[in-house]
Amino acid sequence: MRGVAANPAAPSEVLLRLLDPAACAAWKVLCEERDLPADVVDAVITHPERAVRRGLARNHHVGPVQRGRLVNDPDPRVRGALASGPYPRLGRVEALPEDVLETLLTAQGDIEQDRILTADEIRQELEFSGQIPPSYQHKMADHTNPELRVRAARLWLWLTPGHRDALLADPDPGVRDAARVESRVLDAASMEAELPEPDCHHRGLLLGEYAVSRAVVEACLAAGRDLLSLARNRHTPADAVARLARHPDPSVRARVAGRADLNPSLLAELADDPHGAVRTRALLQPLPRTWAQRGAIDGIVGRTAEEIGPVAEMLAEPDASWYEACAVSVHPLLRRVAATWPSLPEELVKRLAGDPDPHVRHLLAYNHPLAPPDIVLDAFLAAPRRRPYLLTLPHLPRTGLQRFLDHEDPDVRALAAADTTLDQPPIRLLTDPEARVRRAAAANPLLPPDLTWTLLENSETAEGAAANPSVSTERLHGLLDLSGLARAALQ
Repeated sequence: MRGVAANPAAPSEVLLRLLDPAACAAWKVLCEERDLPADVVDAVITHPERAVRRGLARNHHVGPVQRGRLVNDPDPRVRGALASGPYPRLGRVEALPEDVLETLLTAQGDIEQDRILTADEIRQELEFSGQIPPSYQHKMADHTNPELRVRAARLWLWLTPGHRDALLADPDPGVRDAARVESRVLDAASMEAELPEPDCHHRGLLLGEYAVSRAVVEACLAAGRDLLSLARNRHTPADAVARLARHPDPSVRARVAGRADLNPSLLAELADDPHGAVRTRALLQPLPRTWAQRGAIDGIVGRTAEEIGPVAEMLAEPDASWYEACAVSVHPLLRRVAATWPSLPEELVKRLAGDPDPHVRHLLAYNHPLAPPDIVLDAFLAAPRRRPYLLTLPHLPRTGLQRFLDHEDPDVRALAAADTTLDQPPIRLLTDPEARVRRAAAANPLLPPDLTWTLLENSETAEGAAANPSVSTERLHGLLDLSGLARAALQ
């Protein structure tokens, strides 16, 4: 049944039969791992079994509008799956519709349902899912719903001064209270009082992002503690930044060298640093700089393209012109940054697709919808860790793969085994030592019909063969008949 569920040519009448409780073994494949016709989506959304609906909520093949229809599902576990987003989390995800976001972000608790999963826990899943776009987060400060304005206050560092003032003077007392609490992140005395002594995430957050008092800075410098956090923090006093720029640890100096507020003389000093990483970071960008640019570069420096993968949209994104300038830079690190921007113009995409730096090409493959198929395939070959994500991309080549049938990597052989333009059917791969290669070969419609039927009768090859799009609708129905499923589609 799992093979039938995976069959890309299976019509709705076949797929609907698989919603029968007797076919529950196929539900994960059917509801979570493939695209679905509209009428099957309708049936899944109204299905009485939670596992069916939850599978659709996690399906990255189904668009956010369709998945968003589950926002008022009676089971909090389904709503939680919707909030968590498509699974597995492979890369950038599409944003949920704004009305769905508002419903999830402002949902009230329920005594009975909170025993399973609370509304706050669902919100936390949503916040980490990547399904709330920065554009919506910025708009929350002006939203008519006061609960969303409360949430906007939590983004205090990214709000404009005008939005901060408006929230502090909001007509809703709950919004004003939230704004007053959040405004403390720019009050050095408040942050000093809140600073925990033991090393922990909260301490690192306060010292790396929020206002810091002179006493805290001096204590950290004297103890040689939290220096990387201070070197990153845009609120660190200028004289302390200068002292950090001369610290014996090159990682501290390199962190300072990336700051957006350096004066020309200090930047020149760092550009002449004896350590290569410090010089590189200082020379990477001329002044003036922005903090958003610093953030974009920080996500790239010191990491391979495979480690970076698809890059999430930033709350504070650099200007388009800066990314375009990075694309033509002589420095490969800046070209890598440009390759992560999915809105890069087509002519610059073509330029980066031929870049001599493989990390530039692979980052382009992960992040840009216009990346040429050949570099997407190259990234697939080079980066095993990113293959599950690359397999979701429509521009990963699925044909012309004859040369990879004998590749040493089973992932690559499996991709080639599914190629419908091979010179010959991939019969020899039906006995490949790797099951995923055998399944891909069995599902190739180039196989002779009589061989496909033989494979369907063998329990070891039936799943792959049942996914073969050459199998007729009537034969698919026959397979389900043999499995004991009723012919009538679930209503």
